Amino acid sequence: MTDIAVAPGNGAAPLPVLTRKDFVSDQEVRWCPGCGDYSILANTQKVMPDFGYPRENIVFISGIGCSGRLPYYMNTYGFHTIHGRAPTLATGLKASRPELMVWVITGDGDALSIGGNHVLHSMRRNTDIKLVMFNNRIYGLTKGQASPTSELGKKTKSSPVGTIDQPLVPLSVAITAEATFVARTIDTYTEHIQDTLTAAGFHRGSTFVEVLQNCNIFNDGAWAPFREKDGRDDNVLLLKHGEPMIFGKDRDKGIRLRGFTPEVVQLGVDGVTEADLLVHDETAEDPTLAYILSRMWAPRFPVPLGVFRRVERPTHDQMLQGQIDDAIAAKGPGDLRGLLFGGETWQAG
Repeated sequence: MTDIAVAPGNGAAPLPVLTRKDFVSDQEVRWCPGCGDYSILANTQKVMPDFGYPRENIVFISGIGCSGRLPYYMNTYGFHTIHGRAPTLATGLKASRPELMVWVITGDGDALSIGGNHVLHSMRRNTDIKLVMFNNRIYGLTKGQASPTSELGKKTKSSPVGTIDQPLVPLSVAITAEATFVARTIDTYTEHIQDTLTAAGFHRGSTFVEVLQNCNIFNDGAWAPFREKDGRDDNVLLLKHGEPMIFGKDRDKGIRLRGFTPEVVQLGVDGVTEADLLVHDETAEDPTLAYILSRMWAPRFPVPLGVFRRVERPTHDQMLQGQIDDAIAAKGPGDLRGLLFGGETWQAG
């Protein structure tokens, strides 16, 4: 007897059980040896069977950059679009084919430079797409220029004496733009990537996942304090819904909030206990806490990883279909021929 999994949707027929191998395409993977993209690809392929979608109902859409090659390596439908425009194509596809699972794969340059406007609007509309942004703080494909997330003073081929541009904080942008799911993970945290992508895949609405990804050719070590096992426990705060914010190798440090300002405290010192710590609430409708967490950064704070925000709202395709249904109910089905040839028309001759 063949194993089956239940397909999503209203009474859809059962589907054959899929495995990671079913999502591996026959294309040769071509990134630089040691690139963090390999990890993101492998973990994406691994979690895809969990969603229960047939491969023909899954689409990966990318823009330009090293990340843009990922759709070639997924045995699903895919588009390799032009620079920064992946969210626009994804929005149109989801609006016309709401039953599809649509992923957008992008990089910090592709998403936040030429694609910034499109990313913002896809999030504010709560478009039901899963946007995964690889953030290596550099333009890798074009050989090492400063990107919108490069740190202030970064010396690159396009900023030989140091960039003077204030870097964008991707999660702050996503939260401000009203994305309903916002998360961060790191390319070397295998289980964490899988858990984060799984949570993103099951969310309905605008999903923004930042992956801190190492470019070992043009920006090696950009995330070293958070990626490497030595010391990362003291530099990373793993967010868990409903739990106090504790971190450190000995689990003896925490985050306390004074007004709107977070601070690092030592448990057991000056009477500080877990009861004094900030408790994470990823489901809060008010995005203030999520925004405060997005501003926490080294060296003053441990870098938060996990789901920052997860709220439920009607999606763009749901609301669009609702307007169509209301129009049909009020005026009847449309007549395209009548629209084209009705009223005043012009005829040659």
